[in-house]
Amino acid sequence: MLRFLLKKDYNFLQKYIFFQSRRNLITKDTSSVITQKEKDSNTRITQNNNTVIKKLKNNLTSIKDSLVVRDVDDILVEWMDRPPILPENCDVVIIGGGVIGSSIAYWLKQRVYTSDFKVIVVEKDPMYTTASTILSAGGLRQQFSLKENIEMSLFGAEFIRNVNEYLGIDGEPKINTYFHPHGYLILASEKGAQTLIKNSKLQNFLGAKNILLSSAKLKDIFPWLNVENIELGCLGLEKEGWFDPWALLSAFKKKALLLGANYICGEAQGFTYKDDKDEERLDKLIIKTKEGKIHNIRFSIAIVAAGAFSGKVAKMAKLGTGNGLLQISLPVEPRKRYVYCFHCPDGPGLNTPLTIDYSGTYFRREGLAGTFICGKSPEESEEPTIEDLSVDYDYFDEKVWPILAQRVPVFEKLKYLLLQLKSSWAGYYEYNTFDQNGIIGKHPFYQNLLFATGFSGHGIQQAPAVGRAVSELIIDGEYTTIDLSNLSFDRIIKCTPTYEANIF
Repeated sequence: MLRFLLKKDYNFLQKYIFFQSRRNLITKDTSSVITQKEKDSNTRITQNNNTVIKKLKNNLTSIKDSLVVRDVDDILVEWMDRPPILPENCDVVIIGGGVIGSSIAYWLKQRVYTSDFKVIVVEKDPMYTTASTILSAGGLRQQFSLKENIEMSLFGAEFIRNVNEYLGIDGEPKINTYFHPHGYLILASEKGAQTLIKNSKLQNFLGAKNILLSSAKLKDIFPWLNVENIELGCLGLEKEGWFDPWALLSAFKKKALLLGANYICGEAQGFTYKDDKDEERLDKLIIKTKEGKIHNIRFSIAIVAAGAFSGKVAKMAKLGTGNGLLQISLPVEPRKRYVYCFHCPDGPGLNTPLTIDYSGTYFRREGLAGTFICGKSPEESEEPTIEDLSVDYDYFDEKVWPILAQRVPVFEKLKYLLLQLKSSWAGYYEYNTFDQNGIIGKHPFYQNLLFATGFSGHGIQQAPAVGRAVSELIIDGEYTTIDLSNLSFDRIIKCTPTYEANIF
């Protein structure tokens, strides 16, 4: 909050907070006394800084409440916009401060809560203007074909629904991720029906709850749905829905900071190396700060969690350009995806699930006023350029809307509306071109280089489980909750893909 205030206001604000803290402490200790000089100083400060107080009026309650249980110095360290102190070394450096990187930072510091264990997060875009996390639709589902994805998303659902037990901070407002509990409805043609049945059986065995519905049953439950060419549908009954990705990221980052993680605004430029007996290890991360300064950070372990641009970071460590095991690149690249928002007051009602046609076209309600969002991943030959996040509206007209109108006839009206779309945006998938699944764990050549990337659209919901898993590898030396060994970099070396059928 304080970063939006002018720097000239800081001294006045600091004195204001200090006086408030003294007043709160006095209500607890009647032996303390405020001097007349302090009272006069407070009066003068208040009179001269009404503008500052107005800016804070919506937050004064939380400020005062937190001051009762926290030291003033802690508040100021957390909020004041001070020049960053660039550390020379750390135990773990995380490249990427999105939801995956912040989850890793949280889990590491939550398990090893000591100032001697130094965790640094390097993020090039601290406002997250192009981050995949923020531009995500925020979906949460367990309808995957791979055991590991189902288990990670089950934990993600438990974590998000109980987020305050994990990320809540004493004396601060409760976290609201704006979770909307609605099932996913995945539709299958005759060709895909057996796969849907197989996936549903595995999902329910692992603890998810969904039900298979015939086309007749689908029509009975959802009369707005055209079931032509639909053989089966799978409807999630619990632990599915959507939420606000920004709220989750903010909560992860805030708790990680409170636990002692250090966030640095900078962009990775490369690595330095050292020979350690019979192996070469990464030694330092070279970063460029927002001021243009080049700085080196020595680390014990580096984690690549740079989202769509993880492949670029891995190349800095000679992946794809070196010899032997270093000949294999990290197969993660940015893929642009569009999300379109349209208004249809006569559209499906409030009980509408997030519906995915067998073509991959999806839609769901957004709020209560007849607004919907939708999208569709393009074919490989139609992949858009990634130079910027501009939106292709022709893609909606030619590829998305025709399928929506065919599957939900009431959407046919959009064709005749002057204003079809209310808004739209584009974001990047961190797309794993190898098998569209996350890559988690150590690199087989650099034993101090780990990955947590390549989730191809489902990283936001799996971030809690991924962060926990990476912390287990570092602290315990092995997975102790969900075994994610099948998602290691080794499968890329061996050319044994682990495909996920339900990537949309």
